[in-house]
Amino acid sequence: MLRQSGPVLTREENVWHLCSWFRSEAEVQLQELYVLFISNHHRTVPLWRQKSARGDLPVVWDYHVVLLWSRPSLDPLIFDLDSVLDFPCSLQEYTTQALRSDQDLNPQYHRLIRVIPADLFLQKFSSDRSHMKKPDGTWTMPPPSYPPIQTQGTTSTNLELFIQMKQDQGLGQVHSLQNFITRFSQDPNQS
Repeated sequence: MLRQSGPVLTREENVWHLCSWFRSEAEVQLQELYVLFISNHHRTVPLWRQKSARGDLPVVWDYHVVLLWSRPSLDPLIFDLDSVLDFPCSLQEYTTQALRSDQDLNPQYHRLIRVIPADLFLQKFSSDRSHMKKPDGTWTMPPPSYPPIQTQGTTSTNLELFIQMKQDQGLGQVHSLQNFITRFSQDPNQS
């Protein structure tokens, strides 16, 4: 699989389309795929080895979205379209190179990870791309030419349900970085 070229998509749309491709084109069990929203309560999450980084400095995102493929008896893989790492790369390499550790970071930069089964993300995610607009209504960057992703019966966005990191709100489960690494370095279907 190659990285997408063409119109710039939002991170969440990239992952939604990747999940959709896996569902229709690949011989992959959808229950092996998880969408990861990486953020925190301050919306300041550093990631290294990103295309927009300068040297070995991290990029501080408000949130980031990647896809995890956890295959039985095989190393989990991460698909990050914004990374300079291999596509996909092993979860171990991604945690070591891109996520690194929270240990030496100021607590405002500690990462939380919302883990959502891919089939649930495909069913529930909806965006009107309003987060891509300036207060005056102009675009911060040109949107893709095709319509935004919408679930049946919606015309707005529910992106906030995925970005916010409160355990009792939104879809999926929220993990600290260390808990995520511990749990998903093994087969997540065993927990």
